[in-house]
Amino acid sequence: MRIAAVASAFPPHYYDQEALLAAFREHWSQRYFNPARLEQLHRNVKVGGRHLALPIEAYASLDGFGAANDAWIRVGLEVGERAVAAALDAAGVAPTDVGAIFTVSVTGIATPSLDARLVGRLGLSPQVKRVPIFGLGCVAGAAGIARAADYVRAFPGEAAVLLAVELCSLTLQREDLSIPALIASGLFGDGAAAAVVTGEALGGDGPRVVATRSVFYPDSERVMGWDVTNSGFRIVLSAEVPLVVERHLAGDVDAFLADQGLGRGDIASWVCHPGGPKVLTAMESALGLARQDLALTWRSLEEVGNLSSASVLLVLADTLAGARPAPGSWGMLLALGPGFCSELVLLRW
Repeated sequence: MRIAAVASAFPPHYYDQEALLAAFREHWSQRYFNPARLEQLHRNVKVGGRHLALPIEAYASLDGFGAANDAWIRVGLEVGERAVAAALDAAGVAPTDVGAIFTVSVTGIATPSLDARLVGRLGLSPQVKRVPIFGLGCVAGAAGIARAADYVRAFPGEAAVLLAVELCSLTLQREDLSIPALIASGLFGDGAAAAVVTGEALGGDGPRVVATRSVFYPDSERVMGWDVTNSGFRIVLSAEVPLVVERHLAGDVDAFLADQGLGRGDIASWVCHPGGPKVLTAMESALGLARQDLALTWRSLEEVGNLSSASVLLVLADTLAGARPAPGSWGMLLALGPGFCSELVLLRW
C-alpha cells in the first residue's frame, strides 16, 4: 500500500491573526471579559493566520446551528471537491478507478454525507464504497490513512481516497467566553485535504504504509471533544492534553516500533499533527525530538492553524513536496484526538 498523492484546498478568505483578534475584540466588546487575556491566549497559540469558510463579516448573520451547518455543507463540498480532484490528478488515478472513499470531519453533519454528494461532482463510480466517519476529530487524518490502507490491503488492485474536511470557524459559540473556547477561537482554521492510497498491484512511488496501530486511553473521554448543545458544538478541551501526550506517547511509539524490529532512532521523518504549541512541545519532550524534527508541523501551525483531521495530511503533503527522505528510510505519521486516543502509521520511503 502506498500513499500516492496528497492535496489540499482552502476557502479563499484568509486573515492574519491581528485582523481576527480585532474582530473578536469588537464582537465581545459589550460583554464582560478580559481583552488582554484574549490577546494573550491568541498570541500563545503561535498561529500567524487562518483561512475562514466565509468572509469575516458574514459570521454575524449566522443564526443558529442550522445556518452554520448549511454553510459547512456548501463550503465543504467546494473545498472537498477541489482537494480530491487535485489528489487524484497528482496520483494519476481516474475517478472511476476509486474503489472506496473515506470521508472524515468533526465540524458538521450531513445526510446524505459529503462523499455521497461528491460522487456525481467528481465522476466517481456508482459502485464506489463510501465510508463517512464522524467523531474522531484531530486523530482522523492519521486514522483515515490507516483505514484506507486496510481497504487496499484487502483489494490490492484498487485505490482508496481519504477526504478530510474541517471548517472549524463554523463551530464558534459566540456566547461562550470560557478559556477552552477562547483558545479554540485563536487556534483552529478551515480547509480540506485529500490523500490517494493505492494497493500493491497499482504500484507508485509514494511512501509505503508498512503498519498501523490505534491506541485508546481509558477514562479519557472528557479530555477533548464536543458537547452538542441547542446552539451547536461547544468545545471540550482539557488542559491535560499535553500531560496525556507526555504520559503515553513514548511508550506507545516504542511498543509499536519494537513490534516492527525498529526504534525511534530508525525514524528519519516525523509527520505529526500540529495540535498546538504545548502539544508539540510535549511531543518533542516525550519522543526526544529536536525542534527541527517537527519543523514542517510547526510551520503548518503558524501558516494556517490547526485544521483538526486535515492538519496531519497538510504536513504529509509538505513532506512529499519538499526534500523527501532517502529511499528506504522510515517515517512515522501520528496524531492524537478525542477518545482520547492516538493513531500511529509507519511509513517506508
